[in-house]
Amino acid sequence: GVNVHSLRAKGTYVDTMRGPCKGLVPVMKIFNETARYIDQGGNRRPGAFAMYLEPWHADVFDFLNLRKNTGEESMRARQLFYALWIPDLFMRRVEFDETWSLMCPTQSPGLSDCWGEEFEKLYEKYESEGNYVTQIEARKLWRAITTAQVETGMPYMLYKDACNSKSNQQNLGTIKSSNLCTEIVEYTAPDEIAMCNLASIAVNMFVQADHKSYDFERLKQVTKVVAKNLNKIIDITHYLVEEARNSNLRHRPIGIGIQGLADAFILMRMPFDSEEAYALNKQIFETIYYGALEASCELAERDGPYSTYEGCPVSKGILQYDMWNVTPTDLWDWSVLKAKIAKHGVRNSLLVAPMPTASTAQILGNNESFEPYTSNIYVRRVLAGEFLVVNHHLLKDLTDRGLWDDTMKNQIIANYGSIQNIPTIPDELKAI
Repeated sequence: GVNVHSLRAKGTYVDTMRGPCKGLVPVMKIFNETARYIDQGGNRRPGAFAMYLEPWHADVFDFLNLRKNTGEESMRARQLFYALWIPDLFMRRVEFDETWSLMCPTQSPGLSDCWGEEFEKLYEKYESEGNYVTQIEARKLWRAITTAQVETGMPYMLYKDACNSKSNQQNLGTIKSSNLCTEIVEYTAPDEIAMCNLASIAVNMFVQADHKSYDFERLKQVTKVVAKNLNKIIDITHYLVEEARNSNLRHRPIGIGIQGLADAFILMRMPFDSEEAYALNKQIFETIYYGALEASCELAERDGPYSTYEGCPVSKGILQYDMWNVTPTDLWDWSVLKAKIAKHGVRNSLLVAPMPTASTAQILGNNESFEPYTSNIYVRRVLAGEFLVVNHHLLKDLTDRGLWDDTMKNQIIANYGSIQNIPTIPDELKAI
C-alpha cells in the first residue's frame, strides 16, 4: 500500500524546475512498470501495488481513469490497484449536494497529516482563503468514482476518519493508507515501513462432530498458539530494509484472520444470512479477539509491552468493542481480561486482520475468509491455468440423497452454479 496524497498536482509551478509539475500520472506509470518487473516465485505471484489517494487532491479525476480500458494510453497504468482514503467531510458534502474543493498538497499542506475535526478545520480554512485549485459539485466526483468502479472494479474505498478513530495505533500519528487487501491499517513514517505478520485459522475445523455445537474453548487455545507464533516471527524474520525492522519491532503488529466461515455455517446447517449464523459469527470473532488479547497480555507479562504501548487505546482500557459501541456476549469474561491488561499491557499493537485467504483457503478446501459461497460450481483462473471448483458440501449432500449424477451436474452448470431453481433439490439444502 502506497499513499500518494502529498505528490504535487498537475500544473503546480515548481520553482527549481521553473515550470509546471506533470502531476500524479507519470509517477503512477513508474510504479506500474515496477509492478510488472517484480514478481515472487517466477511470476507465480506478480508484484502488486495499492495506490491510495485522498479525494481532495486536484488530480483525483486522472487517478480514477488510470485503470480504464479506453482513453489515451499515456494516461493509463493498469497494473496497479487503486483506492481512495475518504474523509467523512467528503461524504457529507455528497449527501447534502454541496461544493467540494480540489487542492494541491504543496499549496494546501497538512491535509493528509490530520483527520477528524482537525482535518475539517484545516480544509475549511483553505476553502475560506481561496486556497484551492478548483471547486466542483461533490456529487460530480461521486459519480466519477462509481462510474470507475462499474467499469474497472476500482477504486475501493476506505474511510480515513473511521480507520484512524478505531485504530489501536492512533497514538502514533495519522494513518494514511491501508494495504492491497485492506485487512491491516497501520501507521507509517519516513523511518517506518509498516508490515504485519499474518495467519488464518480454519474456523470450520471447530464444529463439533454432532454438527450442532461449536468448540469455542479450543478455538481460543489455537488462537493463542497462533498469536504467540506470529509474535515470535517478528523477532526471527529477515528484514530486507531497516525501516521495516523499525516498524515491526516498535509496534509488533500481528494479524489473525479466518477461512472457512461459510463452511462452518453449512456444517451446522445454518443459512448464511440467518440469525443463528449472525450469532455464531459474532462469537467466533469474539473468541479470536479474546484469545489474541490474552496471549498478547501473557507475552507482555513475560517480555513487557511493545515500546509504543503508552497512550494507545488499549493502554487506557479501551478495546475494539468499546470503540465501536458494541456490547460483547457473555461467552468470555472481559472484565477479568481488562484487569490483566491494565496490570501487564499487551505485547502487540494489532491483533485481528481478516485477510482474503484466496490462495491459502484452497489448501484445506475451504471457502475464502468470511465470504459466502458465490457459486456452487465455478472456474478459478490462476497463472498456472484454470480449474473447476465444486462446493464439496453440496456434492456430499446430493450424493448422500442419491441426487448426484451427470444430469444434476449439468443442471447446476446451466443455472450458473445456483441450485435455487432446480425442483428436485430439497428446500433445506437450498437454504444453506
